[in-house]
Amino acid sequence: MSISLSRLVDKIKPSFTLQMTARAAALRAKGIDVINFGVGEPDFNTPAHIIEAGKKAMDDGYTKYTPGSGMLELKEAIQTKVKNDTGVLYDTNQVIVSNGGKQSLSIACQALFEEGDKVVIFSPYWVSFPEFVRLSGAEPLLVDTVASKQFEPDFDDLHTKIVGGYDFKTTDRSIKGVIINSPSNPTGGVWSDEAIIKMLEISKANNWVVISDETYEELVYDRKFTAIDTLNNVGAEVLTIRSMSKTYAMTGWRIGYAIANEIIVKAMSKIQGQTTSCPNAIGQKASVAALLGNQQPILDMKNKFQERRQVMFDALNSLDGVTCDMPGGAFYMFPDFSAHLNKETKDGKILRDTFDLSDYILDTASVVTIAGDGFGAKGYLRLSFATSSEIIKNGIKRIEESLKELK
Repeated sequence: MSISLSRLVDKIKPSFTLQMTARAAALRAKGIDVINFGVGEPDFNTPAHIIEAGKKAMDDGYTKYTPGSGMLELKEAIQTKVKNDTGVLYDTNQVIVSNGGKQSLSIACQALFEEGDKVVIFSPYWVSFPEFVRLSGAEPLLVDTVASKQFEPDFDDLHTKIVGGYDFKTTDRSIKGVIINSPSNPTGGVWSDEAIIKMLEISKANNWVVISDETYEELVYDRKFTAIDTLNNVGAEVLTIRSMSKTYAMTGWRIGYAIANEIIVKAMSKIQGQTTSCPNAIGQKASVAALLGNQQPILDMKNKFQERRQVMFDALNSLDGVTCDMPGGAFYMFPDFSAHLNKETKDGKILRDTFDLSDYILDTASVVTIAGDGFGAKGYLRLSFATSSEIIKNGIKRIEESLKELK
């Protein structure tokens, strides 16, 4: 029987980060000692009081369906958390809880964009941003960033790409939105308030919806995190995505949420209701405890990440031909390895791009890195410091020995 798949399948690229994870797992299954710098989640367990809340939820019978857009108790906890952080009070009708921030982002794009639309995405980008846009039928419009400025937008490139006038008033009416991500995956970059305000002003002038992915909001190290809500004096249309995954080490619980105009949230809820229905009840109850309970474990994890950040920064910058700026947030380093491209391996292979380089490092050093080319950044690799300082030192040492074998 001949199976015919939809054109959508061909439009979507597979997740190369998951492919690297699968390769690492296969090597481990053979007994090989693999160091994984590709991981995109905290290495800590979920804090004990959150786990206890999940257990209590099961004991208390919270094992049934909840309202499709999330239980009211959790929406109220989100409302309180955001009010405490930003001073902005949102109505619970402006909140939707989903199966992770990833689902929130995906259904937001489906609710807002369609075929013929364009959405501005800044490169380097999280691998799923362009795919979310393509799933909606729209197309991503990729704009460069400035590496030396925490990968903030290259406003000259933005000006060129949107075919706009001096004041960034675009003539391209197919552009309907922009996705920003600060702190960033993959770079760890934290944009300045000035850069975000400028993007809000440009978006307001062009009637774009701003999707602000603030998944790593609590992991900012050198300054206090500034939520986009507190900078939006021009009144741009903003949809904020947040997640329980990174801050609270709850990746497997699969709870994220979005805050937006009630009309947008209602549209998102309609799509979610006909796809996955409600998020899991146990994860929602645990999330209430996470948002309203003891925050000290979160501060402890952040302090540990900050220590590891320094260890990896120092180790990477000790490598010949590698340069790395200090990221302001998240738990990723995004060093430039371009000096090692187009070199030859012992078996005569030329490393043409960072996919080749990442494969080479895995094969020869048993260290997982993620190719920057997959994030739209040639010459870079993404390394996660969500692992111990000892493992970081060992892994970078292995990479160093591997690079010395190139010619």
